[in-house]
Amino acid sequence: MKNLLLIGIGPGDPRQVTYEAVDALRKASVFFVLEKGSDKDELVRLRKGILQRYRPEGGYRLLQVADPLRDARADDYLAAVQGWHRQRAALYAQLIEQEIDDGETGAFLLWGEPTLYDSTLRVLDLVRERGLALRLQIVPGISSVQALAARHQVPLNRIGEPLTVLPGRRLTGQGPIDNVVVMLDGQCAFAQLDDPALVIYWGAYLGTEDEVLIAGPLQAVKAQILEVRERERRRKGWIMDTYLLRR
Repeated sequence: MKNLLLIGIGPGDPRQVTYEAVDALRKASVFFVLEKGSDKDELVRLRKGILQRYRPEGGYRLLQVADPLRDARADDYLAAVQGWHRQRAALYAQLIEQEIDDGETGAFLLWGEPTLYDSTLRVLDLVRERGLALRLQIVPGISSVQALAARHQVPLNRIGEPLTVLPGRRLTGQGPIDNVVVMLDGQCAFAQLDDPALVIYWGAYLGTEDEVLIAGPLQAVKAQILEVRERERRRKGWIMDTYLLRR
């Protein structure tokens, strides 16, 4: 039986890696890192920095492989994502089969929280469907959602009210917004909202040296967010951001 760890490493600050995650890091003998293109090399460096901090003695292998590309222009979003997951499953199955010996432990270092807007668990379900047996352990991490609320010093939920978490492509069809966290909003759907009662708490590169925070009435600050977001994306070649919208 092959052992596999999915380790949540938080949104970027190595100090936010939990003691449980550190214990898990010390169990693994091989770490898989997916490369997402030269413009995102910094994401690989951050993972390496976490390993150097918590595994300074070495004694592990770091395997970097190219991540399959998803067709971002496909008309059928769901079909494109499912196809992308199948490509990943084929890659993961090959890596696990070839690089982890029976009784050995491999690991993926996952940004934020492995169970929140991360596809690895779904991909591993497809790996198991291919007949590969795994003993899986998931180590929770601090999510960008938690880090966002902490940085802005606001609670995520208000008394007696639900909290909705959704991707940016679902925001405009959400209906009246009371308390919504938005992730994966590459198209900046918030810019299309004209409700004067909404307040936004926005953050990018949370937990890193490049962290940027903006908060205020949506209509007053959305132009600033768009400007800062585009400037930072061009400067670094990538951006990870999230925000809370509240009436």
